[in-house]
Amino acid sequence: MRPPTFPSFPLKSFMRVLTLGAGTVGRWVADMLCRRGHSVTVVDIDPENVQRINSELDVRAIVGSASRSTVLFQADVLTADMCLAVTGDDEVNIVAASMAKALGARRSIARIYAPAFQDLSTFDYQRHFNIDSLLSLEQLSAFELARAIRNPDAIPLEHFARGQLEVYELEVHPKSPSAGHKLRDLTIPATVRIGSISRGDRMWIASGEDELHGGDRVSLIGSPEAVAKSREMFIGGIERRTQDRVMIAGGGETGYHLAFALSRRDYRIVMLENDPDRCERLAKLLPNVTVIHANANRRSILEDEGAGTVDYFVACTGNDESNIMAGVEARELGAHRVMCVVGRPDYANVVGKLGIDRAVSERDVAARQILGFLNEGAIISQSRLPNGAIGIYELEVSEGTQVTGASLAELPLAGRCLITAIERDGFVRVPRAEDRLKAGDIVVALIDPSATQESLALFNS
Repeated sequence: MRPPTFPSFPLKSFMRVLTLGAGTVGRWVADMLCRRGHSVTVVDIDPENVQRINSELDVRAIVGSASRSTVLFQADVLTADMCLAVTGDDEVNIVAASMAKALGARRSIARIYAPAFQDLSTFDYQRHFNIDSLLSLEQLSAFELARAIRNPDAIPLEHFARGQLEVYELEVHPKSPSAGHKLRDLTIPATVRIGSISRGDRMWIASGEDELHGGDRVSLIGSPEAVAKSREMFIGGIERRTQDRVMIAGGGETGYHLAFALSRRDYRIVMLENDPDRCERLAKLLPNVTVIHANANRRSILEDEGAGTVDYFVACTGNDESNIMAGVEARELGAHRVMCVVGRPDYANVVGKLGIDRAVSERDVAARQILGFLNEGAIISQSRLPNGAIGIYELEVSEGTQVTGASLAELPLAGRCLITAIERDGFVRVPRAEDRLKAGDIVVALIDPSATQESLALFNS
């Protein structure tokens, strides 16, 4: 089992952070940021929580409702670099984060649980309420698990692109139409970008002059439909491998997001859920997934449903002990790879000894996201590819900056900085070479470490 990793890029040494909510998540976030030298103020409506926070942590904690402007002013929202709304109520978090942004906080993040708040087909809550990010720990954990199944080295763009783009990494077959040709000569849809190329131990940002070789690994970025059409160019009609079999124990929000992320790909998925009403709902939401009403903690059921024959067994029932038990049983039955969601930090050193290949912690996933927001200038958030070779940046385009003065093709970015996505007026798309950035756009960029300072300068006044 790999240990949790955190961003390796430099963070701003001192920031003022306002944390709204002192429950399990809020207290943990406040402690994490305090230990890293940031000034943290915590707001909670429960006087006992506030008293405990004040006595145990080196932070300032005050009593009050996170959704009241007078309380936010008391907590110095005007000077906050970042506001994290992490109460146990989705609606309160959205309102509080929106108010904090309007009242002067530089960045605001709201934790949400219900998937409806991220369903852009009905309403764009993030854009409407002017919130920088809606943070779902369950969805982020599912993305982490999905990447471990699809390819551990795939580009993690799901968070940045708000789920509207797909990243697919594949190997170039020597007899495919793309082998031996430069990228600029390939006839792939204009809405698909090749983000990175890996050859041997080297990975770099793709440019039009790069020539593909058989055995290269390339990442395709675009809408799911466009990416699916483009894959033939790289595999050349070569017979695809047999579908991997995935069993998901638990049909909660993490299980749902994981099944949704994988169901559009080449996987046969079986989900075990103990709640019959939830099973009925999941069957409607996930038509390509076999949903079974069953208790995943019973060995006999796992054996009957074929847990010992699957390629991946993932336990995400919502209970650490149940996940570990189900994972151990699946391993003993013969599952090829076993993964589970584990929240308690003291379990991290235990699961690997029990035969579980990978454990994902919601806290670790959230920590990487939150730390990625501690930035200055045009940077909204930042991360790195799993191998650490290339930086992924979410950048805000401001009026009068150099990037607004020319088309993407005319900017001095080739080979050093690749704009992979543009969010404009609530819609996310893959840009074309002739596109021009406008003030108010949010872009996702892959930047080579050697050109970070020079590339970011184009986005700053």
